[in-house]
Amino acid sequence: MDTDTIRHLKAVERELLWLSSWMIHNANNVREKDAVKVGGHQASCASMVSIMTALYFHALRPEDRVAVKPHASPLFHAMQYLMGNQTRDKLEAFRGYGGAQSYPSRTKDVDDVDFSTGSVGLGVGITAFASLVQDYITAHSWGRDVPLGRMIALVGDAELDEGNVYECLQEGWKHELRNTWWIIDYNRQSLDGVVREGLWQRIEAVFRAFGWNVVVLKYGALQRAAFEEPGGDRLRAWIDTCPNQLYSALAFQGGAAWRKRLMDDIGDQGAVSELLERRSDAELGELMNNLGGHCVRSLADAFDAVDDDTPTVFLAYTIKGWGTPLAGHKDNHAGLMTGAQMGELKSALGVADGAEWGPFATCGDDPGLRRFLAAVPFFEKGTRRYKAKKVATPGPVLLDDKVLSTQAGFGKILDGLARAGSDIVDHIVTTAPDVTVSTNLGPWVNRRGLFARQALSDTFRDERVPSAQKWIFSPEGQHIELGIAEMNLFLLLGAAGLSHALFGERLIPIGAVYDPFIARGLDALNYACYQDARFLIVGTPSGVSLAPEGGAHQSIGSPLIGISQDGLASFEPAFLDELSVIMDWAFDYLQRDGEGDPDERTWLRDETGGSVYLRLTTRPLEQPIRRTDEDFTRGVIDGAYWLREPGPNADVVLAYQGTVAPEVIQAAGQLGEGRRDIGVLAVTSADRLNAGWTAAQRARRRGHRHAAGHVETLLKPLPRHCTIVTVTDGHPATLGWLGAVAGHRTVPLGVEHFGQTGTIADLYRHYGIDTASIVESVAALTPGRQIRGVLTS
Repeated sequence: MDTDTIRHLKAVERELLWLSSWMIHNANNVREKDAVKVGGHQASCASMVSIMTALYFHALRPEDRVAVKPHASPLFHAMQYLMGNQTRDKLEAFRGYGGAQSYPSRTKDVDDVDFSTGSVGLGVGITAFASLVQDYITAHSWGRDVPLGRMIALVGDAELDEGNVYECLQEGWKHELRNTWWIIDYNRQSLDGVVREGLWQRIEAVFRAFGWNVVVLKYGALQRAAFEEPGGDRLRAWIDTCPNQLYSALAFQGGAAWRKRLMDDIGDQGAVSELLERRSDAELGELMNNLGGHCVRSLADAFDAVDDDTPTVFLAYTIKGWGTPLAGHKDNHAGLMTGAQMGELKSALGVADGAEWGPFATCGDDPGLRRFLAAVPFFEKGTRRYKAKKVATPGPVLLDDKVLSTQAGFGKILDGLARAGSDIVDHIVTTAPDVTVSTNLGPWVNRRGLFARQALSDTFRDERVPSAQKWIFSPEGQHIELGIAEMNLFLLLGAAGLSHALFGERLIPIGAVYDPFIARGLDALNYACYQDARFLIVGTPSGVSLAPEGGAHQSIGSPLIGISQDGLASFEPAFLDELSVIMDWAFDYLQRDGEGDPDERTWLRDETGGSVYLRLTTRPLEQPIRRTDEDFTRGVIDGAYWLREPGPNADVVLAYQGTVAPEVIQAAGQLGEGRRDIGVLAVTSADRLNAGWTAAQRARRRGHRHAAGHVETLLKPLPRHCTIVTVTDGHPATLGWLGAVAGHRTVPLGVEHFGQTGTIADLYRHYGIDTASIVESVAALTPGRQIRGVLTS
């Protein structure tokens, strides 16, 4: 690498150190009365300055994608500001309302964020799955022009405590992971202290076991040069055996402390003493702090040396807080530089008064540097948020089955799509965490095959062993087989659901998982939604419908997850025609990215799109006569429709969601003998009903006096004395809020406790959501004639 390039990289390094430090200092001054200060950014940013300089301004190409360590966000924003992709106003408002985000965010930041980070470990793992998605896209005919990039994670060493990192490593090995770099900021400090001795050996062993290249960057160029001097071998040996805590403490204390300790330990050996004496305290401090992760030359050379697509981890030794007065101190995670310390840093870096926010505050207007920055490959094509064309949906696939479960219906609809063929079918990619067959994805996989970069034969087929699973691995396959880790499922869905923005090619990702185990991947699900990834997740079987398996396989709270999760529209259809309508709508909804006012019929912001969650069941239900009219279709998507419209003097309305439909319908028939004008409300999405209601309330507060959500329109005709009884195979709070819409008395029935083994009838009776229990609840709690067969006290 030529001298000019090194000089320019060092100038960028200084500029980023200053801007990120100033952002943090300014944020705390602006919000000095806040109970929580910026804290950890100060030290964590500084340790990453050289790594990010060498990576972004030398090694990266436009097709590469990077997940930035959460606490390095000020560095990232400063870098984007330097390159014209971020504004000064947002830097000045860092961590404030409307300002640059505390952690890089695709949806909240204006600069060129590839992957959001924040929940540690997840930004690491998603890069591996993004690489897998990239391989999937380029293996198919419509994606072969996509250039292969490296998916890169900047990793804090403490992030390696997160279990999802190791689940990801195993999955990557199965799929022959490539084009993935993880750069570990090995500063040996976590939030609460200093990491254990010898951890690097365990890290290296784990990565090598999964087939990764390991590049250890322990010494910078200054240190390597010193090792060549007489006595340098003794200095190197001392560094190699120095405990982490001692190295950190000496880094904090500075050059004089280094000299005293080194003289005490190895300085009486002639050549070593001379090596130390040739350097001032400041020069000695610079030498000992010149670890591999703080040397742009060493970093750039190491990045350049990787010339294949083998996954590679760089273990870059750093000092937390490098270049600042906080360097090395065990409390520096919560440490903040004082005004006096910032003044010292400002003076040391040559920043003039009033020029603190200037994009070249530390180096002045250097034409050579400007030319260098203009030619940096990663930035020269501008920001890299792509758009992909929308893929047309074929319309609902309607089924003729008289009795079937929604889970089986889901499989048949996908199989019908695959059989008929259409443009959208070619862009569907399915996946499941080792539950492909038991979630009814098997027929789809039989038709479309499993994805692998290299074709693999089916040994059972070759050996003429009969099997219903005619699964062939090939580059053209459309199902990605995963192990049982749910975190990996949602990270893959997140990566595939960003394919249009990351790679410019549209995917329609569909994942299936046992509904109770959605909670095991909830952090990654939330992470995917926060990035605005687009996917369809099918949770099945749901509720207590898998009754013989017992409580561990029965979901209670998942409907509440569907209601509360931002970026996810949740549905729980009871019947096949509902499911067909929802799936067709979902394929379009996943691709929307519009802006504008909400739909004034529902007040839902459907034009912006999002992901979709289907809660399905294995319980076969007798199907109604197929319904295709516009009112039915619209009601299903809006969240509810009247299965039995109430009369003007309705005493009771039964509202249900999902597989309890037969119990509710039968109960309504029995209750008709003793209660007037009974209505039955079929809820397909408590989530969308609730969201439309709250959105309409906001609209009314903003002056839209006549705004009304869909549920308000549905319940408006009910008389005040009407009682709403809600029933769901899930937590009763799912629908228990309906009474608050118009002030009706509400009796919520559902499941609140872990189930036990038995039949569905046993468990429905136990939880009071069978027909008899519904009728008894109404008879006991509402006025009217005694209902035949029901005893009341």
